[in-house]
Amino acid sequence: MAAMEIIHGLYSLKPRHKNCVLTIGNFDGVHHGHQLLLAHLVAKGRELGVPSLLLTFEPLPREFFAGSSVPARLTRFREKITLLQRTELDRVLCLPFNERTRRTSAEWVIEELLHNMLGIRYVVVGDDFRFGKDQAGDYDMLKKAGDHYGFGVSQLGTLTFEHERVSSSRIREVLAEGNFELAEKLLGHPYFIMGRVVYGRQLGRELGSPTANIRLQRYRAALDGVYAVRASGLDRTYEGIANIGIRPTVDGKEPLLEVHIFDFSRDIYGELLTVEFLHKIRDEQTFDGLEALTAQIQADIRTAKSWFADADA
Repeated sequence: MAAMEIIHGLYSLKPRHKNCVLTIGNFDGVHHGHQLLLAHLVAKGRELGVPSLLLTFEPLPREFFAGSSVPARLTRFREKITLLQRTELDRVLCLPFNERTRRTSAEWVIEELLHNMLGIRYVVVGDDFRFGKDQAGDYDMLKKAGDHYGFGVSQLGTLTFEHERVSSSRIREVLAEGNFELAEKLLGHPYFIMGRVVYGRQLGRELGSPTANIRLQRYRAALDGVYAVRASGLDRTYEGIANIGIRPTVDGKEPLLEVHIFDFSRDIYGELLTVEFLHKIRDEQTFDGLEALTAQIQADIRTAKSWFADADA
C-alpha cells in the first residue's frame, strides 16, 4: 500500500492532485464514525479509479474562534496523521484556518476549490456538515452544485454506540470521566498523546523520579491529572506514570506531559514517544512544598504499579 500523501496549503497543489473523491472535516480523534466515513470514501475512490482526499484545517476552526479560551482536542496534527495513516486514505490536504479562511464564501469553496482546483468526482460528508463564511454552505448546497458540475454527493448518518452518538465531544467527556475502556470502544484505538521528549527543569530527577517531558504547546489536552500509562517508541513498551497539566506546585505556566517510566534510566531526549493512557489515579493538585509533592509522587507510583499488577493478574 502506498504511503499517504500530506499536502500543506493550496500552494502545494499540483495538476496531478486534480480528480479525486473528497471529504472535509476536523476528524479530531479519528474515531469509529470518522473511520466509517473514510472507508466509504476510499471504496468510492476505488470504484471511480481516483484517489481519496481528506481536506482538514490547522488550527481547528473552533480553536480559531475560541481565541484564548482554547477548547480541548483529542489529537494534535501529528497524532491525527498517525491515525489517518492506519486507514487506506490516499491524501490529506491541510489548510490554515485564519481570518481569510473564515471569510471564504461557500460558493468559492465549491466553484474554485472543489471544482477547479481539485476536480472532485464525489464528496461525502457527515450529517452535521457546514462550510464557508457564516457556515452558509450545507449538504443541500453541495447536492445542487454536484448536479451542476457533475460530481456525486452523499451524506452519512451519525454512528451510535449504546444509543448515543459517537462524536469527538462525547469522547472528550468520557475521557474526562476517566473511562478509558469506553473511550477505546468509541475511538477504535486506545487514547494516546505523542511527541518529542524535550529538556525540562530536571525537577523530577531532583525529586527522585526523572521524567520524559513532552510539550503540548498551545493545545489544550483532553485530560489533566495523574495516570497509569504505557510508553512506546523506544526499544519496547514500558509501564509508567504520567502527569498532564501545568504543575501548579512549581509555578508551571504551560501545559506539559511528564512521564516517569518504570525501571528506565536511558537518555531519550529528542525521541518520539507515544504515551497511552490506561487508568486515572488522581486530579492535578497543588501541594504545600516539594516535600509533600515528593511524597505524593512516590504514593502515585505505588498506586500505578499496584494497578498494573492487578491488571496483569
